[in-house]
Amino acid sequence: MDYNHRQTEQKWQRFWDDNHTYKPETHTVRPKYYVLDMFPYPSGAGLHVGHPLGYIASDIVSRYKRLKGFNVLHPMGFDSFGLPAEQYAIQTGQHPAVTTEQNLTRYIEQLKNIGFSYDWTREVRTSDPAFYKWTQWIFMELFRSWYNKDTDRAEPIETLTDKFATNGTTDVNAVCDDDVPTFTAAEWNAMSTRESYEITLKYRLTYLAEAVVNWCPALGTVLANDEVKDGVSERGGYPVEQKLMRQWMMRITAYADRLLTGLDTIDWTESLKEQQRNWIGKSVGASVKFPVRSKQRIGGEDVSVPSSFIEVFTTRVDTIYGVSFMVLAPEHELVADLTTPQQQEAVKAYVDAAKLRSERDRMADTKAVSGVFTGSYCINPLNGEEVPIYLADYVLAGYGTGAVMAVPSGDQRDWNFATHFGLPIIQILDAQKDIDQQADNTKEGHYINSGIINGLTYKEATSRLVAWLEERGLGRGKINFRMRDAVFSRQRYWGEPVPIYFKDGGSTGRLPYLIDESDLPLELPAVDKYLPTETGEPPLGRAEGWKYKGEYDYELSTMPGWAGSSWYWYRYMDPQNDSVFASKEAINYWQNVDLYIGGTEHATGHLLYSRFWNKFLKDRGYVPQEEPFRKLINQGMIQGRSNFVYRLKGTGVEGSPPIFISLGQVGNREVTPLHVDVNIVENDVLDIDAFRKSRPDLTENAEFILEEDGRYLVGAEVEKMSKSKFNVVNPDMIVEKYGADVLRLYEMFLGPLEQAKPWNTNGIDGVYRFIRKFWRLFYKDNATGESQWIVTDEQPTPAELKILHKTIQKAESDIDAYSFNTSVSSFMICVNELATLNCHKRAILQDLVLILSPYAPHITEELWAALGNEPGTISKATFPAFNPNFLVEDAFEYPIQINGKVRTTISFAIDRAPTEIEREVLADEIVQKWLEGKSPKKVVVVPKRIVNVVI
Repeated sequence: MDYNHRQTEQKWQRFWDDNHTYKPETHTVRPKYYVLDMFPYPSGAGLHVGHPLGYIASDIVSRYKRLKGFNVLHPMGFDSFGLPAEQYAIQTGQHPAVTTEQNLTRYIEQLKNIGFSYDWTREVRTSDPAFYKWTQWIFMELFRSWYNKDTDRAEPIETLTDKFATNGTTDVNAVCDDDVPTFTAAEWNAMSTRESYEITLKYRLTYLAEAVVNWCPALGTVLANDEVKDGVSERGGYPVEQKLMRQWMMRITAYADRLLTGLDTIDWTESLKEQQRNWIGKSVGASVKFPVRSKQRIGGEDVSVPSSFIEVFTTRVDTIYGVSFMVLAPEHELVADLTTPQQQEAVKAYVDAAKLRSERDRMADTKAVSGVFTGSYCINPLNGEEVPIYLADYVLAGYGTGAVMAVPSGDQRDWNFATHFGLPIIQILDAQKDIDQQADNTKEGHYINSGIINGLTYKEATSRLVAWLEERGLGRGKINFRMRDAVFSRQRYWGEPVPIYFKDGGSTGRLPYLIDESDLPLELPAVDKYLPTETGEPPLGRAEGWKYKGEYDYELSTMPGWAGSSWYWYRYMDPQNDSVFASKEAINYWQNVDLYIGGTEHATGHLLYSRFWNKFLKDRGYVPQEEPFRKLINQGMIQGRSNFVYRLKGTGVEGSPPIFISLGQVGNREVTPLHVDVNIVENDVLDIDAFRKSRPDLTENAEFILEEDGRYLVGAEVEKMSKSKFNVVNPDMIVEKYGADVLRLYEMFLGPLEQAKPWNTNGIDGVYRFIRKFWRLFYKDNATGESQWIVTDEQPTPAELKILHKTIQKAESDIDAYSFNTSVSSFMICVNELATLNCHKRAILQDLVLILSPYAPHITEELWAALGNEPGTISKATFPAFNPNFLVEDAFEYPIQINGKVRTTISFAIDRAPTEIEREVLADEIVQKWLEGKSPKKVVVVPKRIVNVVI
């Protein structure tokens, strides 16, 4: 009787569920190991075969670590707030919670079908009020904290107000807004409660501010950078514009240095670390103030009227004498003030156009040159020369100060701009070459045309200029970061409500306050529609009577998608705790994640925000570790293998019946390739009847030109797996036909975990045959067709032990190196070799079952019980110990060469002396035949290599 994968897999999945097999032990002395997958968003499409790749790898490690004596935490949950569910709600009127619940049910069913060793009792969902209560609580803690640069950590806001009460702002060294006032202790103590509270808002780690955001009018919400592509929303393809809006912000910039240095302490790939370093973008330079002069018409003449300053950050203050123009971001706060009446029309048109381009597009477009003159000038503080002020969209409002001092002789983008607009290009170093052809950013040589630094080198010039600027209050040395504070508001319904209400007062007219902690969670209210209100407020503005204590307005924006995912791994440690997000005991035991597996797309989003929140929680004493994820692996993408049918050009249009030509018959005919569902193709042969049923719009009255053997052969191409390409393979179909163990083994067999690889269902048959060959080491069919147990208690031979221990060594080293594909190959070789030896011995097979169990848990559970072990205890067993002695050879088969040609082979014991080997070789009959009675000139014995007889 052949192995019945459907019956066996369902049986053990029920057993694991009923017995909570994978629930970690509590109050144990065993070492911990925490394995985590980046939890999925439950979309309506469910899983395709590409999604489980990382989950299978993490499950193999989890099962292996249990066998190695670890207490393993391997949970699963869902990032269940999200824009797709909200968009569906807008279209249908159905509450997002309903859609989300349906999708979750489908995901859980699919995940359980693949046999993952998750502890489902710990499942979390970010949209569950019991979970987001603690997301809101962390937001409140951030609001109640400030960043003390002297101690280099976040502290309760009370430590700041204590400093104010004692010494005013004198000894406060904080990360804060740029416009914080200075005051004495007496002035602070004389302030009203409202006045002092408003000052603290400028220091808190989460705060309200005007920020340039990606605003999508069609979706009615702000989008993150990774939700915008080519100027349109990734979801729906709607236009996105840059807009200045009042938003909740997070001071992630306070942690910029620690986020950088922390990368040196964790085991992540260098490429991923480099992405984060580039995103953080640490630059050492100087801040310089350029006084503004606006040209105005007074008494019939153009006169210069002193105005404010434009502050720039530059990493090359040494080039300041080469500044020939100033460039501001189109969103810069001074644009309106700087634009002269003559330039208003041109400036407005340029600013409006820039709104339609995302920051990513503006930074990526290095060739196009565009800009507009404001009509105003600023003064170079070093030489007093007037500098025209332009707007250009290659400058971003959120990076640095939103202003760039342009040095066209040293920067190619500035050179392009200057050349386009006919602006001066000033040589500043005698080593610069060909600046009439392109910019030269050299730091070599000595300065020329550069006032107080003429004749100096780069190093000498930089320090002199910074000192000169600082003495006159016109600048200072400064470290800058490309990373900006994170926008924390979304104008959506389906997200965590922000636990804030507003009271009238303050400079902005309304001041934000935290709700009482006892009122958590602040749950989403009911609304009639999931759209913004008619007056432009977010959807929560539709909630009737939704006021704090029946009196105060709540914050109407919700949190972004990354809020819940920035701390969720702690909730798995203690998911039912209602008094804290996780108990001290649980956090101190599990510490942080030992292995985290997920996609590369989260490098500068989720992974950066998670590290930020984790560091904050460490500062406030809630967690013991600085970094959340010790080891991180990015799994590669499983790509789709698309199939194509070929329609003869000119057919299937204007009422003519379509003609589809098999690949081998296309020849020189002009055809149009069309995607066809890969699930109705087997070994590149199309099921024509299924094609007709699946695409009646294409196949009505269709004619098919087939191969000579009557088959229709399709074409193939590797592409991203997507519904639009009809190349999505549902894992349920694979599990039904071949079994979950085969799916797991095959996904690992496809190639290295980190690399992209194409899915090809045709290749799965080899793994399917392997599973059945493995089964036949234990069972055979008897004369009546029934399954007969053939395992014996015989002692294993050295050859069998060698095969087993070679496989143990390989499996252990491969899992430790996360090289799963080569392990699957070694299992196949092992089973083939044991089958050749007709080995059915318990001492060999029981260990083989254990080492294969992380990869194929269902069949190994079945065989473990059949071997006489207590059912369901394989996860509590011990991984077999590798014994190198079994790999030691006791004999070697020597090739025997006569005058350079191998004429025979003779086996000798490994420890046999060369003189004895020589004597027996010369006495061998075959050797004697080739010697033809002659005495050899010499005999060379190379131990464990070869014997060479020279005659």
